[in-house]
Amino acid sequence: MLIFVYNANSGVFNVLTDIAHKIFSPETYACNLCALTHSNLGMRQEWKDFIESLEGSIKFLHADELKKRYAIEAISLPAIFIKEEDKIKIWIDSTALNSCKTLNELKQLITNKLIYDARILSEKINEPRV
Repeated sequence: MLIFVYNANSGVFNVLTDIAHKIFSPETYACNLCALTHSNLGMRQEWKDFIESLEGSIKFLHADELKKRYAIEAISLPAIFIKEEDKIKIWIDSTALNSCKTLNELKQLITNKLIYDARILSEKINEPRV
């Protein structure tokens, strides 16, 4: 399971504040994941289509929800985590996410990471056993 975590808190007031921030001061908006994947009216269709094309479970959380569900708070967000069994770990960190300037760059980053992970897994499966 991939868990996308926004650098924003949940709740109606926070959503409205974030929309206003994106409109009036987009260059200082703190969540690049939000900025790339959402317009002021909601999730971009291109992003929704991309997410639906991915295999496996996908979950979206806000910073406060990450803290509540997984007791994680001292981490730079936005970030993408991977959940394996009952543990989650960083899969793509905030530096990589924040380096994306377009939605296409973000999609390519995720796609490349999925390809890399599949290759590593394949190599582990095919390693000769000693």
